[in-house]
Amino acid sequence: MTGPGGTHRDGETSAYETAGDNVISGPARRRSRSRRSWRVAFFALALVGVMGAAAWALLGPWLLVVRSVVVTGTHLVPASEVLAVAGIHEGTPLIRVNTARAADRVETIRQVASAQVTRSWPDRVVIAVRERTPAVAVTAPGGGFDLVDGDGIIVQWAVRRPADLPLYVTTAAVTSLPGDPDLAAAAAVLGGLPGKLRVSVTSVSAPGPDQVTLRLAGGVTVLWGGADHAQAKAEELAVLMSSHASYYDVSAQGTAVTN
Repeated sequence: MTGPGGTHRDGETSAYETAGDNVISGPARRRSRSRRSWRVAFFALALVGVMGAAAWALLGPWLLVVRSVVVTGTHLVPASEVLAVAGIHEGTPLIRVNTARAADRVETIRQVASAQVTRSWPDRVVIAVRERTPAVAVTAPGGGFDLVDGDGIIVQWAVRRPADLPLYVTTAAVTSLPGDPDLAAAAAVLGGLPGKLRVSVTSVSAPGPDQVTLRLAGGVTVLWGGADHAQAKAEELAVLMSSHASYYDVSAQGTAVTN
């Protein structure tokens, strides 16, 4: 209530002023706390930035660089040769390693069928090599045997023909073997043979891709034909061989011939 002269009673004046103080001071306190929080966050971020800059200044040249290069999958090719051809040097920033180009360089090695180069963060490069696998042996012009894969690439040379590799009989020069479709057909046929039959093959010839001929231990000759229907041909041959003939023709499925 208002007293004479428009003045408040003492109790009422205190209550009003207290309420007024609360209305004014609440937002002010929130603004003050907000400013303090921003200052704390700013100084914390600044400290992190300074520490990060100092760490980079001290360690930057040694962070995320190639420290090791690992080679996997090699048996014929020395790992040292792969490393030399890949051309990836320790200390190179990992992000700058051109993995595709390094893989292309590794694939120029004759015994390498394919290569994959990957970054292994933070400091390693891995070179995974798939080497060529010999499919047949070819008599070498200077003696011994060239061990050749299905693409006609000479994988290695041997003094003696390995027991698990058939001799590829051909009149073509060794230098003409790369890309030879007859050799590719012979390798495909050998790759599709059942294990028991495969180990009995001593030599193979291919006058044409669909005329692959196998010679088995014991002097048996099999005109196999092309690489198609391998399982059916193998089953048919197994039945026919009970006749103990010296020649079998399973090149045309369902019309086998023996002699």
